[in-house]
Amino acid sequence: MQRALALASMLTLLSTQALAATTTYQIDPTHTYPSFEADHMGGLSTWRGKFNKTTGTITFNSFTKQGDVNVTIDVNSVDFGLDVMNTKAKSSDLLDTAKYPTATYVGKLAGFQDGKPTQVIGDLTLHGVTKPVPLEITSLKCMPHMQLKREVCGADARATFKRDDFGLDMGKFFGFKMDITLRIQVEAIAD
Repeated sequence: MQRALALASMLTLLSTQALAATTTYQIDPTHTYPSFEADHMGGLSTWRGKFNKTTGTITFNSFTKQGDVNVTIDVNSVDFGLDVMNTKAKSSDLLDTAKYPTATYVGKLAGFQDGKPTQVIGDLTLHGVTKPVPLEITSLKCMPHMQLKREVCGADARATFKRDDFGLDMGKFFGFKMDITLRIQVEAIAD
């Protein structure tokens, strides 16, 4: 009887430890594209672009309701779909990629509902300035990857911030709005 109780206790402990395991996911750069929307000429139109090169990790534990996000964006990979605009965005007038070639986002998963985070509380470092930029997670799904036979998670997130808070104020004097809307699609594969 004591052996059975000891075995049951050990199995319970092992299953609890398995549930409490934190998984690290590598961001899949071929399925992750932070995109953004910015005002052109004080509401005349909205320019949309994305960054084509993103790396990083996400750790996640649905049992303990904890996780971290650590992302690096190659700012030189900015892509408006128009070469002249890409060149202007990389110049010292805007992103100044010669001086600031990367942007980073570091944060903690938060707002868990049904074991899934609904937000990321974190800091964006862009153009040499670090400011809080919380992300709202609008969807999140994890499942076995059909080809890799490992878990893959995908999410969509969004946020807004003022670009002049990061020293990116080109056009402000002419009435350009400083609001930036981020829309981020991300997929990450378990180690």
